[in-house]
Amino acid sequence: QVQFEESGGGLVEPGDSLRLSCAASGRTFSSYAMAWFRQAPGLERELVAAISRGGGRTYYRDSVKGRFTISRDNAKNTVYLQMNSLKPEDTAVYYCAADSNSQAYITPRNLYDYDYWGQGTLVTVSS
Repeated sequence: QVQFEESGGGLVEPGDSLRLSCAASGRTFSSYAMAWFRQAPGLERELVAAISRGGGRTYYRDSVKGRFTISRDNAKNTVYLQMNSLKPEDTAVYYCAADSNSQAYITPRNLYDYDYWGQGTLVTVSS
């Protein structure tokens, strides 16, 4: 069983930056592919970014490419999402997630690949 503690959300203005953190319990963090998803009111949960077990491969949805960066520190059992140039359409609850069955260098894209989830942290971008 893996548990996550997410932090870093908040209210910011358009153009600002935030860094989300997701700290995991347990000693097998480095064997999980990790991802950040988001869900806005009335919309489906969507994949924002994913990172392979060792951090060598990453994936981003088109709308965040060039603005967001996913990274991980396996020594600290933590995955990050650096979000720059935030836009109002980035407003959502952001969730970190782990795929405990992933292979090396794989960034799973399907929501149902992920079997452990954080509680979510709210990001609001508004002027």
